[in-house]
Amino acid sequence: MYRGRLERDLSVWVEKGLLPEATAGALLSEYDARPASFSLGSVLTILAAILLGAAILLVVASNWEAIPRLVRVAVILVIIWAVHLGAAVMLRRGATAAAGGLLVIGTLSFGGAISLVGQMYHLSGDELTVMYLWFAMAVISAVLFGSGVVAAVAGFLSWGSFAAYLDTYDTRWVGLDPWVVPLMAAVVIGLVRFTGADRVRHLAYLLLVGWLTWLYAVNENFWLALVYAIAGMLAFVLVSLPPPRLSTLIRSAGSAPAFYTFLVAVIGLFFLHVELEHGWQFVTLALVTLGAAVLAIALQGRNNGAVRYLAYTAFAIEMLYLASVTVGSILGTSSLFLFSGLFVAAVAWIVIRLKRRFAIRTPEASL
Repeated sequence: MYRGRLERDLSVWVEKGLLPEATAGALLSEYDARPASFSLGSVLTILAAILLGAAILLVVASNWEAIPRLVRVAVILVIIWAVHLGAAVMLRRGATAAAGGLLVIGTLSFGGAISLVGQMYHLSGDELTVMYLWFAMAVISAVLFGSGVVAAVAGFLSWGSFAAYLDTYDTRWVGLDPWVVPLMAAVVIGLVRFTGADRVRHLAYLLLVGWLTWLYAVNENFWLALVYAIAGMLAFVLVSLPPPRLSTLIRSAGSAPAFYTFLVAVIGLFFLHVELEHGWQFVTLALVTLGAAVLAIALQGRNNGAVRYLAYTAFAIEMLYLASVTVGSILGTSSLFLFSGLFVAAVAWIVIRLKRRFAIRTPEASL
């Protein structure tokens, strides 16, 4: 899809005399020479590794009682060491897909080994401890081998750890364990930076969003919802108009930070709507929500489709909800849309002026 759009753009620039035809051809050839972001062979290799890992564990488990304890431990260790050594050999040969598959088998085998050894020797512990240890070993493996595939496995294990916590403590806040979730998300983001597995960052961001949503569900506090809305919008503006010192760091993360910070703000505004259902406070909240949607479109609407559609959705739902709650006649509805339109236009004008001033000052600040 992107290649077709790039080819069309290059053709247009050549026709307008903005770019020599030889340069356009060289640019297209350079793009074609890059490794593909999606490879069916790599995907099938990883799927095969997952199935083989599950098969190995099931075969061993099905005949577990017939195998002596010492042999059981030896089999587990041999499998883990063999696949990791094989992955190292594959990496030296440049076979990254095969190496990734072997590392997935090793990571899955390690998790199964923890559970099976614990059952075999009746070791004390629980499911949550197993998940923490499994996640830690996946992180170590991802760092040692620089594997984006294992980083993805670690991302899924962070979700599994969160699910294990919710199941263990019946979704209640108990002790310090809940703080492990954002810590895991930070570790996964670090793995993304280290391994270059950019898509894995979504697992970490979604984990943080899920954790924040659960945190409100546990407390159901007005001030917590207000913090989500305000902090989310401030963070969104920060990543949309980054200072020169942070611009490179934020841009290297792509469009995800802007979308997820705005998503947190929208979630906070939704929770505030649950808290404030009537009166002038509700109307004020509705206008703030509309203004936040317009601000998001003005700052990120052109280059970030995810933010744009989320802002469109929030704006449309807010308008319909506001009309259904506060309006009792056709005349009242028209007045509502008239004043809302004027308000949104004023907010848009202010945002555009601020954005232009920021664009003028940015080159001066970088000199």
